[in-house]
Amino acid sequence: MAVALADSPTPYAPRPAYKEPAYNEPAAYNYQYAVADDYSGVNFGQNEERNGYSTSGSYRVALPDGRTQIVTYSVADDKSGYTADVRYEGEAQYPKYERKPAYKAAPAYKAAPAPAPAYHA
Repeated sequence: MAVALADSPTPYAPRPAYKEPAYNEPAAYNYQYAVADDYSGVNFGQNEERNGYSTSGSYRVALPDGRTQIVTYSVADDKSGYTADVRYEGEAQYPKYERKPAYKAAPAYKAAPAPAPAYHA
């Protein structure tokens, strides 16, 4: 008995559940966000804009020493690479550290005096 392999159906394969996007158009977007919370001291933000390979933006963050770091960056095209300018606003503050005990020590243990030995003859 001869079996023709060319005429056999292909094995079952489910169709993809989504259509894979085609990235034929250059990327184009912009966004920004910021967070400022006086209670916790959190203060940061970012913005970015992109059109094809041309990308530019900046971000800022409050540093622990009281300054704000601001980074402005750009990418002109697919050959220029990432260029960043970093600057700081404010004056760094380093307050004198004063060590404080984490707890109040308990009073020292004082044993009761031992009774004098008594000898009986």
